[in-house]
Amino acid sequence: MASGHKAAMKLPRQRWTSLLGVLAVLSASGCATAERVSAAGDVHALLVAIRDDDRAAFDAHVDRSALEQQLESRILERTQGPNQSETTRSVGAALAGPLARLAGEALLRPDVFRKVAEYYGYKPDTPIPGEFVIASALRPLGDGRVCAAKRHGGPCLITFADEQGVWRLVSFDGDVGLLRLR
Repeated sequence: MASGHKAAMKLPRQRWTSLLGVLAVLSASGCATAERVSAAGDVHALLVAIRDDDRAAFDAHVDRSALEQQLESRILERTQGPNQSETTRSVGAALAGPLARLAGEALLRPDVFRKVAEYYGYKPDTPIPGEFVIASALRPLGDGRVCAAKRHGGPCLITFADEQGVWRLVSFDGDVGLLRLR
């Protein structure tokens, strides 16, 4: 055993540097994997809340404020463009916040997000996959958030962030047409 240790100590510095580099990469990917696994339980809980139309569980996994801010930004984006009239810009600026809060009340509900879940393939009669499968579908964004896309490598459609130990939906970047009142 001692001779093996001495042989390891004789490895050239370049090999040690390479080995440390590999360990650093594995460690970094482990953090990304840990994020995905950590988020998967709360994403699973959100899917169950959507399926079961459980408003309290849904609200516990949705950052309503962040999503309303995103809605406000989308309204401003549409009304503040260079091709918009001054009236449209003024009305958009004045009403973006109240409209976003009103839209948030109407759209940030389990029954509305059921359409989003169906887009991902989670129909009411389809079993919700386990946390391991969900974790494998999540993509770490490198800033402490994870997202889900319809297909591997595709654009993020929904994004989650760890907020005081609970992964909550903080961004919906999919087609707003999926968010429809039933």
